[in-house]
Formats: sequence, C-alpha cells, structure tokens
Amino acid sequence: MTELRRIARLHPALRDDIGDLVTRRPVPGPKLDRLGAFLFLNHHGPQVYPPNSHGLPFGPHPHRGFETVTFILEGELAHKDTGGHESIIGPGGVQWMTTGSGLIHEEVSPESFKKSGGAMEILQLWVNLPARLKMTTPRYTGLQVEALPVIEDEGASVQLLSGEYMGRTGPFETLTGVFMSVVRLTTGAGAYFDGLKDRDVFLYVVRGSISVDGTKADKFNLVELTSGDAVEIFAGEDSLILFGHAEPLNEPVVAYGPFVMNTSAEIQQAIDDYRAGKFG
Repeated sequence: MTELRRIARLHPALRDDIGDLVTRRPVPGPKLDRLGAFLFLNHHGPQVYPPNSHGLPFGPHPHRGFETVTFILEGELAHKDTGGHESIIGPGGVQWMTTGSGLIHEEVSPESFKKSGGAMEILQLWVNLPARLKMTTPRYTGLQVEALPVIEDEGASVQLLSGEYMGRTGPFETLTGVFMSVVRLTTGAGAYFDGLKDRDVFLYVVRGSISVDGTKADKFNLVELTSGDAVEIFAGEDSLILFGHAEPLNEPVVAYGPFVMNTSAEIQQAIDDYRAGKFG
C-alpha cells in the first residue's frame, strides 16, 4: 500500500537582503540546518530593477564540493567561470553547475539588463555531493526555457529538469540521480509524485499557496515532509513550486562560506588551494 507523505513542519524564508537585492532564505534557517542533500536556497526577488542599475551583485567568488541549480524565473543572468563556461540565460531558463574540485564564477546581470532595467526573480539551490565526488571535474550546463520539457496534466504544468516523470526524462544529467522540477498549478489543480521512498524531498512554495493532505503552505515556505512513498500537492490558488528529491548521503557535512566538504581539514585545504590560485 502506498504511503503518502504529509507536512511535518514549515520553514519560512527569512529576509536577508543583499544590498538592494531582495533576498529570502528558508534553509539554512533557525530550525533547519539543511534538508538532507539540499543545503541552501536563496530566493532573490521578485522585484523590478530601475534603468541604469548595478543589477545582481555576485561578482567572482569560489566554490568547491557541491552543485548549484539556478532558476531564472524573471530577468536574465550572465554566468562566467574559470572552467571556460559563459552564457546568458533568460526567463524560464535554468543553469546547473557542478563545482566539484573548485572553480571561480560570477553571476551578474547582463549590461543590456542593467541599462534597461526590468523584473527579476531568481532562485539558487545548493545540492550536496558525496565524498567520492567532492573533487570531481567542475562542469556547467545552462539551458534556455525552450530546451526544458513541460508535461501538462489537467491544470498542472511540470517543467522537468532532471530525472524521469510520466515517461519523460529531463535534459540535465546529474551525477547523483537528483530529480528536479519547476511545477505550476492553477487553482484547484494537483500534482502527484511517487518514487519517494527513502529519498530526501525538497518542496518550496515560490508563489501562491498549496496543500498536502489538507495542510496549507503559503508562498515563501519550505515544506518539510514526513516519510513515505509519494506525495499529492494541491493548489489553493495559482501557484509555482520547486519540487525535487535526492538520495540521502548519510555523510558528515562541514561547510564554510562557499565550500562544502566532509571534514574541517578538507575545508582548510580548499581555502589553501583557492589562495594558491588552484581554482583557475
């Protein structure tokens, strides 16, 4: 018999603005250091940048030991890194970066966006890597909205990034079998996800409000679920959510700023390598 997951608790995203960039963060938070393999989420916006602004403030900075998944809901994002990857991703697009053994990258607004201004809403999720992959070769894939399949089903729209759903396979090839999607639900519509047994499940309400087994979750909430094989999500109003799941790692996590490793010694090595110019 299928055991449906329920809401165990809600973790509201707390405001932590970065200069003039509206920023909310549900994890890490006061009662949740991480959600299994899912380490960190920044929700930037929604907001409107005026013309001739500085745009996004994320100039060159290093990373090692995990992956970043960046969702560009509105606006544009210019990416450049020391692995030789460079792109500008527009509204609805997604970029997936494996930081692995280490790189330096920047995520800023393109010059055209800074000049003209416009709506901006971007989310970035950090997904942990197991010890065996911490020092893997960095890689990056950025896809525009046209390259991301969308599965429609009675008011539910699932933009599939990775993993399998209703016979389709997402275009991002992950190292650890992560399932990730962006789900849009019209009022009263629902979505059903199975294959969740013994998986870390990530559910964040970006817009609107949803319910799981009769319990409501409003926008800007990370939903921590009970264990189970599947989940049914219903929309109380037009809603947008991030939904993903990953295999638990069951390994120590030691984080220091932009580095996520398994031991303090590995963190110190990351700092030393960065200072020695070994990140490119």
